[in-house]
Amino acid sequence: MTDMDADIKSKPNHQLYLHVLMRMTPDERLAKAFALSAWVKHLFLEGLKKRFPEKTKEEIHRIYLDRLTKCYNRNY
Repeated sequence: MTDMDADIKSKPNHQLYLHVLMRMTPDERLAKAFALSAWVKHLFLEGLKKRFPEKTKEEIHRIYLDRLTKCYNRNY
């Protein structure tokens, strides 16, 4: 068994997920990408609020932007 086989077996719904994606129109896939992006942003901000409960909304936003900058710079 290869690493790829093990990875697929650990995700039993992977084929169903791919099938659903293939049936979506390009507009639906783009809308899903935007929705997932917004969800991740929300989770990230909520995590920062829990980690830094004493910070103001503006300070949390600054930390968020600083962390995004670090991620962006690592990818390019």
